[in-house]
Amino acid sequence: MPQLPDDLDAVAVRTWCSLALEALGRERAEIDAINVYPIADGDTGTNLYLTVESAAAAVEAVFAAYETGATAPATADAVRAMAHGALIGARGNSGTILAQLLRGMAGVLADGGDAAHLRLALTRAADAARQAVAHPVEGTVLTVAAAASEAAAGEGSDLRTVVHAAYDGALAALAKTPEQLAVLGRAGVVDAGGRGLVAVLGALVETVTGQAPVRGPRTAHGKAPTPVDGGSVVGLPVGGTPVEGVPAAGFPAGGVPAAGVPVGEGPLDCPEDGVAGPAFEVIYLLEAGDEQVARLRTRLDALGDSLVVVGGDGLWHVHVHVDDAGAAVEAGVEAGRPYRIRITHFATESGHDLRVQAEPAQRAVVVVVPGDGLAGLCTEAGATTVIARPGEPPASGELVDAIRRAHAREVVLLPNDAALRHTAAAAAEQARAEGVRVALVPTRAAVQGIAALAVHEPDRGFDEDVVAMTAAAGATRYAELAVAERQSWTMAGICQAGDILGLIDGDVAVIGADVPATARTVLDRMLAAGGELVTLVLGEDVPDSLADALEEHVREGHLAVDTVVYRGGHQRAPLLIGVE
Repeated sequence: MPQLPDDLDAVAVRTWCSLALEALGRERAEIDAINVYPIADGDTGTNLYLTVESAAAAVEAVFAAYETGATAPATADAVRAMAHGALIGARGNSGTILAQLLRGMAGVLADGGDAAHLRLALTRAADAARQAVAHPVEGTVLTVAAAASEAAAGEGSDLRTVVHAAYDGALAALAKTPEQLAVLGRAGVVDAGGRGLVAVLGALVETVTGQAPVRGPRTAHGKAPTPVDGGSVVGLPVGGTPVEGVPAAGFPAGGVPAAGVPVGEGPLDCPEDGVAGPAFEVIYLLEAGDEQVARLRTRLDALGDSLVVVGGDGLWHVHVHVDDAGAAVEAGVEAGRPYRIRITHFATESGHDLRVQAEPAQRAVVVVVPGDGLAGLCTEAGATTVIARPGEPPASGELVDAIRRAHAREVVLLPNDAALRHTAAAAAEQARAEGVRVALVPTRAAVQGIAALAVHEPDRGFDEDVVAMTAAAGATRYAELAVAERQSWTMAGICQAGDILGLIDGDVAVIGADVPATARTVLDRMLAAGGELVTLVLGEDVPDSLADALEEHVREGHLAVDTVVYRGGHQRAPLLIGVE
């Protein structure tokens, strides 16, 4: 049996993320089924799952950065990665609020993970989440978070007691949400976002105690409460079982709504007035300062509702429901640099769009690219793109969304990164379960994806097309230049911070002092084994003169070798190289 943690160290944070993801995976469908507020679009469980998936992936990346056998990362690194991962991967209203809750906790847990720090972390989290919502509503996940922090505040110095108290407080508050929010009472369900938070807190209980919590609040002495006046014990509904005092009609696990409960007919921020709300959900990440974000909040609040802006330190996650999606994006452009923009039409998403849906295409390609420049290139070639920005790898949910957007019966998926192998495989498996035929070509670099896309022919047989694309990718050697962040051992020797590293097929092969000289050396080594075509992808800050110099170098030293140059935009590496 693994040793239970005395405080929330990096290993415990990693375990918590993993268990939370498992818990939301188990309960995702049931949480989706009770989702009636603020929009009855049945995706809260999925959004929470995808948000935690991104948080867990970020924590795993921190651990992967440490060599085998080395000590675990610092707690501060783990909790900050968890918060950052949740921020960049947040989905929907509840996912965005959960990201702010985790960010609020991380700000305290970075300094310590004992009981006192956890109590303060829960308080900071609840306060931060409430401040992030333009118009807080009781009976939602905000209420559940506040109850968790209040229940934990009076506990002692034992970590296990604190987490149990927080979980029990959240569970009791969740059971009361139908009394606080009329739309929940009419549907006979508890708040979906609050139920997701209870699952996350239950995973925290399991992390520090080794046992999953029982379904139902405990007394201060740890005993289950007895029913009052013959009633049932108030607890978390499972499989559609209603809470005490709430009508049995509602959203059972199968997702059948109660009679008279509107489903997919618009927002329910003002459920009593019967007026349908905004038509679009707009989400984007935003690089901007605090003053610009303050002005953005005011502008977006005037455009729509369900406004949640979370984040800080120059990076924000913006969520709003509006009728004018373009105006919401334009407001972000005026405030800073918005990206990962996602616009969802509620009627289309919920299946109530009366327009005739287009027939799916026979075949499409979904490709992950490291920058805006390559995204434009691949889009022109007919592919559906997912941008992987520096330090922000896409989660499986983003890849599944891209496969859906491609709207085809057959999809070829090009992850273009060895680290995305498992993520892409999970996305492909989910899409297959939805009836899409998906082939995963294991491309490990963007230049391999470009080579595969160049030979794609949608008119030939699916298997034949996949084989041709796989062969083209496999025949492309790849390299990239990177800047060393610290002194380290490499396959090419010891590098110092600031050195230029030339990686060929994923391994450091050249250590240089500047980009041009290192690039020439890398090209010579790659072309020594032969080649007919060199592909250069330049980063955002790399001058065109470098491409001209490298083209000239190839022309002078390697006859009959052609060179093509692309602008990659904002990407991790200053230069990507492919040799076919």
